[in-house]
Amino acid sequence: MNEKENLDIPLDEHIDEIATFFKVFGDPTRLKILFLLQKGELPVLSIAHTLSMQQSTISQQLKLLKVSRLVHSRKEGRSIYYRLNDDHIERILALGVEHYEELI
Repeated sequence: MNEKENLDIPLDEHIDEIATFFKVFGDPTRLKILFLLQKGELPVLSIAHTLSMQQSTISQQLKLLKVSRLVHSRKEGRSIYYRLNDDHIERILALGVEHYEELI
C-alpha cells in the first residue's frame, strides 16, 4: 500500500471510537429502541410496554445509548422522555435496513 492510500484511514484512536460506536448497534434490544425512537420522543414506560420488557432493562439500554450519544433525554415530572440525538442515527438505521433488504 502506498502512502497516499494510507491517508484515507482514520487515526487508530479514531478507529477505536468508531468501532465502539458501531458495537452499540450490535444489540437487538438497543436496535429496537432506536427504531421506536425514529417515530418520535417516547417515555421509558412506553418503550418498555411496546417491547414487552422490564422498565429496568430498557433503562439500562437507554443509559448506554445516551452515553454513546445516540439518544437524548429530558425529564418531565417523574417521566424521562427519550429521542434520537440527531438525523445521523436515523440515516444509519435506514442504511442498515437498506443493506439487509438487498441481501434477502
